[in-house]
Amino acid sequence: MVDLESEVPRLPPSYRFRDLLLGDQNLLNDDRVQVEFYANESTFKETLKLFFIKNQRSSLRIQVFDFSLKVLSCILYMCRVLTDDPSKGHASMKTKSLLFLQQVSVAVICLFETVLLTYLSYKGNIWEQIIRLTFILEMVNTVPFLLTVMWLPLRNLFIPVFLNCWLAKHALENMINDLHRAIQRTQSAIFNQVLILISTLFCLIFTCICGIQHLERAGKNLTLFDSWYFCVVTFSTVGYGDVTPNVWPSKLLVIIMISVALVVLPIQFEQLAYLWMERQKSGGNYSRHRAQTEKHVVLCVSSLKIDLLMDFLNEFYAHPGLQDYYVIILCPTEMDPQVRRVLQIPLWSQRVIYLQGSALKDQDLIRAKLDNAEACFILSSRCEVDRTAADHQTILRAWAVKDFAPKCPIYVQILKPENKFHVKFADHVVCEEEFKYAMLALNCICPATSTLITLLVHTSQGLEGQQSPEHWHRTYGKCSGNEVYNIAMRDSVFFSEYMGKSFTYTSFKSHKKYGVCLIGVCREDSKSILLNPGPQFRMSPNDTCFYINITKEEYSTFKTQRERMVSRPRLPVPSVIASMGTVAIDLQDAGCKPHCGPTLCLPPEDFKGNSRRPSISPVLEVPDTSSLHTGDLYSDQSEDENLPSDEDVSTEDYVKGYSPNLPYIGSSPTLCHLLKEKVPYCCLRLEGGCQHNNFEDAKVYSFKNKLIIVSAETAGNGLYNFIVPLRASYRLKKELNPIVLLLDNQAIHAKDHNYCILTNYT
Repeated sequence: MVDLESEVPRLPPSYRFRDLLLGDQNLLNDDRVQVEFYANESTFKETLKLFFIKNQRSSLRIQVFDFSLKVLSCILYMCRVLTDDPSKGHASMKTKSLLFLQQVSVAVICLFETVLLTYLSYKGNIWEQIIRLTFILEMVNTVPFLLTVMWLPLRNLFIPVFLNCWLAKHALENMINDLHRAIQRTQSAIFNQVLILISTLFCLIFTCICGIQHLERAGKNLTLFDSWYFCVVTFSTVGYGDVTPNVWPSKLLVIIMISVALVVLPIQFEQLAYLWMERQKSGGNYSRHRAQTEKHVVLCVSSLKIDLLMDFLNEFYAHPGLQDYYVIILCPTEMDPQVRRVLQIPLWSQRVIYLQGSALKDQDLIRAKLDNAEACFILSSRCEVDRTAADHQTILRAWAVKDFAPKCPIYVQILKPENKFHVKFADHVVCEEEFKYAMLALNCICPATSTLITLLVHTSQGLEGQQSPEHWHRTYGKCSGNEVYNIAMRDSVFFSEYMGKSFTYTSFKSHKKYGVCLIGVCREDSKSILLNPGPQFRMSPNDTCFYINITKEEYSTFKTQRERMVSRPRLPVPSVIASMGTVAIDLQDAGCKPHCGPTLCLPPEDFKGNSRRPSISPVLEVPDTSSLHTGDLYSDQSEDENLPSDEDVSTEDYVKGYSPNLPYIGSSPTLCHLLKEKVPYCCLRLEGGCQHNNFEDAKVYSFKNKLIIVSAETAGNGLYNFIVPLRASYRLKKELNPIVLLLDNQAIHAKDHNYCILTNYT
């Protein structure tokens, strides 16, 4: 067996890592070899190739120079033809010699350039370079001039230099490509196609004009103008017949040119039409000038449906300050036929622009001018089958938008609450599942809460259901027009007379007098809106009042009681909750009016002994500080300690605290009623007994409160937002309802994180 250690010599002791990097100057017998990389680029051929072909800027200069030479050769040919016109007499020999020298010089330069580029482009197959059409045309237009230098009688020969127009067309296309490569911008396909079409048509006409004039020198000797006239009349299919070719070569040329035009031009037009149709599908680009002068927002979606589009447009343009904004829709899919028909309506066609593209591509974001946008909305479809995958796409789009335009406000819609953490940088994040479960929980506490909030956030003019024979349909449709508005208190007719009063008093009196519902206040030096701050809050003239009403106060008129008695108009219908409050207030006022006069009075004494509390409490102008609590929202006070109740002994098992387990990052802890000890997993299942009890259904538990049954596919993280409002610390322990999850799939097990949450709240 061979000893490998004896064959491989070891490194000298002085070869440390430092010596390998810096080198050892003490070793004279060093056998290391210096390696030079990219040595092939230092050759003369590679240097020329780098200058003429590889480098975009130098190659652009070469293409411009080549295009100028080809155009100059065509101009010199026309000058020679014009100076040799028999109708004007023969030109002087000096002019002929000057034109001849110029043509020879241009031909020599073109020939040298062609040979050099052919040599630099050579890759082993010489015939591939020789049989190219551009190389053949160069040889036809340049080599004959070299022969005329050797033999003087050939100087009178008219060489078809006008064919250089096709080489000029080829140089122009290469010049445009190198131009866009040099400025790092992708050229428009339609621009290139239009350029090719125009240059092809010009080359066909120019070749036909010069070719007929060149061949007719053996016949009528037509001038360039006559030849031009004949080509225009022929190509326009007019055909007067006053100018016709006489010799057969010119007739053959006309046949060839017409055949080529009938084949080439339709193909060019077809490609241009195809590119135009594709551009119409993709939407083109949003003008940079319009983006700088007009305001616009960008809507990024994965797939655009008609219901999503109409909901967004109706709600966005419902605000009077957004009427002049443009909406740029950026969607990777092709426009839906229904969406196309809607966007053709004049109401939307002037304000909505559809661009087919992806928010993950910077080029598409540049097309939408996102860096100049006022805001970017990233929405998800409500009918997504895989909601997790849809959130992943939304997160990626949000990252791309934030990276491209860091200063642009971003509004993101997330479907699942556990994905909110990934878009915390967004200015506003709305989680659909979180909001949905929270609304369902509030419905269990106060029925129709979700309906109220839906009607408030949904823009409507209150015209729905007005033709229905059902009274509740008309009432519901009328009240759906309620919106949340805001106004400064010092400028308000509704609330200005209650300056210095408590919030409760202001809300009560303004609703009774005007039918508006004051729900919140914002201080002048704060950005937070205080919803129902309570009787300890004193109204200030600089406060901004948020109220619910059919229209804004600025759009309302006010009539006194005397004017109403004269005109007797139909009373405005307030919101559903406001109407219910008005009925309750009127009933209480009717019972107290004989004893208390025009002011409110306290409830009768027999109400105090009743277990049912009154629905309307007395409202004071200035709050009684002795009867008010400190108003600490985070205090551990509840009505359980203040009111006598016949609570069950089992409520002693509850404690107030924060959940030790949160379902996802970003969920805020809430003070809730928790069990002192976690319930085992086996006791959570109601379909069978366990070692702790023999209960097999919910009836055996003998719950005193009604059950709340949640039917879901799996126990997702969104259920946390359903359980927390129902177990909040401000709720009475005797009012806590048992929650039963009716699941299609068994997704909860002892190792599941949701199991740890449910064991705290059960």
